Amino acid sequence: MITYNELYDALRKERYSEQLQPIPKIFIREVAAYLKDKKEIANKKNDDFSDTILKTKKQFENSIAIFKELMLRRKKKILELAFVAAETGISKRDFENMLAVEKECFDGIMKSLEKGDKEVSEILRGGDLEERPGNKMVVFIDDTEEFLDLDGNKLGPFKKGDIANISEEVADILIGDKKAEGVDEE
Repeated sequence: MITYNELYDALRKERYSEQLQPIPKIFIREVAAYLKDKKEIANKKNDDFSDTILKTKKQFENSIAIFKELMLRRKKKILELAFVAAETGISKRDFENMLAVEKECFDGIMKSLEKGDKEVSEILRGGDLEERPGNKMVVFIDDTEEFLDLDGNKLGPFKKGDIANISEEVADILIGDKKAEGVDEE
């Protein structure tokens, strides 16, 4: 199990280095076990003024603050790595120093940055943002079961006469299949 000094040392290393520092893959589980242990000791009712219990309570509070600061610093470094990686690629060493949850977060950030870059490129190539497909109001002619839109999101089910504001692409498909009609917006 991790100790208070090891937790503090991890924060100190993270604080004074620009690189993402290596920590054990089970670090968060070890911290959770450590905090649980300290909390149990701190919550003992035997002698509220015992030096050991007071010291343990203070260590417990400090440990939480240290862990929060450590994770915040790591998040900032991961964001910086994502910005750099979006432009140039990533250092294998930094990626290897990420915990599994941090790698997942990094991948999500990278996907969002790539999507944003792609949209900017499309706008630059294709012109104005208004030219991009938007939503269209439709009224359903028949009852329609639940279905997936082009992004994989669930839509429906819809009953005859229901009105929906859906993407133009999906609206055009439904109109083409005679399941819905466009609503004239004046």
